[in-house]
Amino acid sequence: MSLRPVLIALAGTVLLPACVADSGTRLPVPAEAENPEIQRILAVLYAQQDAWNNGDIDGFMQGYWQSEQLRFASGGSITRGWQATRDRYHARYTDRTIMGTLAFTDLEVDLLSSDAAIVHGAWALERKKDRPNGLFTLVLRQMDGGWKVVSDTTTSAD
Repeated sequence: MSLRPVLIALAGTVLLPACVADSGTRLPVPAEAENPEIQRILAVLYAQQDAWNNGDIDGFMQGYWQSEQLRFASGGSITRGWQATRDRYHARYTDRTIMGTLAFTDLEVDLLSSDAAIVHGAWALERKKDRPNGLFTLVLRQMDGGWKVVSDTTTSAD
């Protein structure tokens, strides 16, 4: 039996992660990430989380691009436009009990360029009757002096 295939596989499991980790563009998030752009992106998400937890859907929506080109995909449908997305949130979350308490976790920020990023993460709502949760992928662009979500794909674990 030749050891060559085993050595090649072993080298791949050691070297590939090292190359990916050294790429410099994918950083796990705790808020301690040192890149200032990642800090600015995280600030948008944490402001959204805080607004949600204060029952402020309009404040939550400030993290989104106020454009008819905003894309929000969830629950098997796509909503286009900032106002339509806002209206969707207001229709679905009519009071604080339904809104619950939002937590974002497992955040990963991929800087694609100086003005574009992808954020992967998990979300969870803490409510009296249930604890819905899922995953999300956000595309953010830096525009008008700040980072804005231009595309949001959110899934539910249900």
